[in-house]
Amino acid sequence: MGKNRIMRALIVEDKPEDAHLLQSALQISGFALELSTVSDGLEALAFLRQEGEFINAHRPDLILLDLLLPGMSGFEVLAALKADKALCGIPVVAISPSTINEDVLAAYQGGVAGYLVKPADADQFVATIHKLCQYWFNVVKLPESAV
Repeated sequence: MGKNRIMRALIVEDKPEDAHLLQSALQISGFALELSTVSDGLEALAFLRQEGEFINAHRPDLILLDLLLPGMSGFEVLAALKADKALCGIPVVAISPSTINEDVLAAYQGGVAGYLVKPADADQFVATIHKLCQYWFNVVKLPESAV
């Protein structure tokens, strides 16, 4: 699927250095990607609902969601997405430094399609993101974006 059209990913990450690393890892993955980044949960929901400054935003094929966001947590964003009939079908991959089983379980119970632990090593992170792209943009069938 990734070979037929440009895939879109939304990064929801409050730490600029982590967002930059994630963007870089996605850009060197070898896939044709259109990346959008927001820094908090309220911006994520506005982007996905095409509100305010995001009126022309395109619906992403995949959301990469930091669970440890200030204000509206990633868990709250996930709950809002899954409760919204127009957005609940977008796959969400949680990205978190937490390896605590309760956090992993809560993320899956909330509806994530996958849970990635942020590796401390940048090279390992890039390799992990490449595998993520292989899976989401080359192996599985994603719904065609309506917007």
